[in-house]
Amino acid sequence: MVEPKRPVAVRTRFSAPLESLGSIDPETAAALLGQACDVALVLDNEGVIRDVSFGNEDLARDAYRDWIGRRWLDTVTVESRPKIESLIHEAAAQPSRWRQVNHPAPQGPDVPISYSVVRYHRDRRIVALGRDQRALASLQQRLIEAQQAMEREYARIRDSEKRYRLLFQLAAEAVLIVDSESQRVLEANPAALALLGQDARKPDSRKVVGSVFSDLFDKASRQAALSFAAALRVAPRVDNVHVQVSGDKEAVLLSGSLFRQENENQLLVLLSRVGAGAGTIMGEKATLLRIVEKMPDAFVVTDTDRRVLTANSAFVDLVQVASEEQARGEPLERWLGRSGMDIDVLFANLRTSGFVRHFSTTLRGEYGASEDVEITAVSLPGGERPCLGFNIRSSGWRVGKERLGGRELPRTVEQFTDLVGRVPLKSLVRETTDLIERLCIEAALELTRDNRASAADMLGLSRQGLYAKLRRYGLGDLDTEENEAEGQDEGKPN
Repeated sequence: MVEPKRPVAVRTRFSAPLESLGSIDPETAAALLGQACDVALVLDNEGVIRDVSFGNEDLARDAYRDWIGRRWLDTVTVESRPKIESLIHEAAAQPSRWRQVNHPAPQGPDVPISYSVVRYHRDRRIVALGRDQRALASLQQRLIEAQQAMEREYARIRDSEKRYRLLFQLAAEAVLIVDSESQRVLEANPAALALLGQDARKPDSRKVVGSVFSDLFDKASRQAALSFAAALRVAPRVDNVHVQVSGDKEAVLLSGSLFRQENENQLLVLLSRVGAGAGTIMGEKATLLRIVEKMPDAFVVTDTDRRVLTANSAFVDLVQVASEEQARGEPLERWLGRSGMDIDVLFANLRTSGFVRHFSTTLRGEYGASEDVEITAVSLPGGERPCLGFNIRSSGWRVGKERLGGRELPRTVEQFTDLVGRVPLKSLVRETTDLIERLCIEAALELTRDNRASAADMLGLSRQGLYAKLRRYGLGDLDTEENEAEGQDEGKPN
C-alpha cells in the first residue's frame, strides 16, 4: 500500500539564522536594510525614531531627515496613526504585516509608504521597513480617473441612445435603417410601419424588420429602389426617388444618406407620402428631368461658388470625364472659359441681370480638346440652395459662312472683338491685313471692270506685284495675261 505524500512545509524564514547571519556586523546590516527597502526606521521602545536610512533618493530630497528624535506617530497623517499603533503592537510577538500609511509632504500630495515592523529583542529596539508606494498610487489614481471617464462616456452614450430611441419612435417622418451590404431593414419606426400598411402594435409588424428593402415596394418600383440604394453607396445624399408601396400602391418619395456605425455601412432612408395631384406633378417633373438628361446640348447646374452640382450626359461627354460623379464638386472654370477674366464676366452678368444669352466662349476637355461654345445661363437666387443653370451649345461651323484661319471670317467690329482671346494677336493682325488687302484688290478690279493694268495703277502696284497677289488669293485666270504682260515689258526700251 502506497503511503500518501506528506505536504511539504513552505519556508518563510531562514532555517538557521544564527549560523547563516550571526557574523554580520552592524555596518553590513545597515547596508542590507538600506538596499532592501526604500526607507528604514530604527525606533526605541517608546516609538521615537533614533535613526533613518533612505534607499530612495526622492525621499531623501524631500527633507525627511528631521524625523530623528520625533515620535513615529507625529510623522504621519491623522488617519494613519491607528495603523502605526497597530504595527507596533503586532511586532511584540512576530514581524507585523504590511500596512500603508501616509506622510505629509512639504509640497504636494501626501507620500504613501507601506511598512512592516520587526522588534529587536536584545535591546528592545524596533525596526520599521518601508516601501515607497507613490508609483502604485499614481497608477491607481490613473485607473480611477480612467474608470470615471469611461463611466461618464457610457452615461453620455446611454443618454444619446435614449434620446435617439425617443426621437425615432415619436418622429412623424417614416424612417428606415437599412444594412448597406445585405439590403435588409434593420429598424423601422412606427411612422414607417404605418406608411407601409402595418400596425406597430401587432406582432406581424416585425415582418418589415429583416425583410429586403426593395421587397417593400411594388414590382414596377423595385428597380428604382435598388438604384436608390446603390446610389447611396457612392453619393453623400440622394433625394426624391419616386416609388410605390407594395400592396396599396401608395406613391412615396425616398430620400436618404449613408452613415457608418460599428464599422458597418448603413442607410438612413426617409419615406414621404405623395398625394394624387403631387404625384402627377412629380411624374411631369421626372419626365422633364429625363428630357434634360437626354438633350444633345450640355446642361449643368452649379452653386454660387461655381462648383458643379449636377449635369446631364451631354456635358459629361463634352468635358471628357467618365461619369457625372467625377464632375460633381469641381469648379466650372476647370473646363469653361478662354481665361479667368472670361468666366468672371459671365458670372458678373448673371449676378447683375439674372440671366445671360448667347455668351460665346471656349470649352476645354480633360484630354486637351477645345471647342467654341455658346452659353445661355440663368440664376436662381431663392430656395434652400441658390444655384445657377447653364445650357451649353457647340458653336461649330455653319454652312454659308466663310472661314479664316479655321474660324468665321469677321465682318464687323463686334466679330473682331469676339475673336479676342480665341486667336493670338499676331495671327489676328496678319489675317486681318490679308483680308483687307484682298477686299481692296476685289474692289479695284470691280471699279476698273477687271482691267488689271488700271487696277494696278489704282492700287499703286506694279502689274507683276498685282499678279503675285492675285495668285496668292486665287483670283482670276492669270496665265495668259501674265505672259502678255511679260512680253510687253520685254519690248519696252530700258
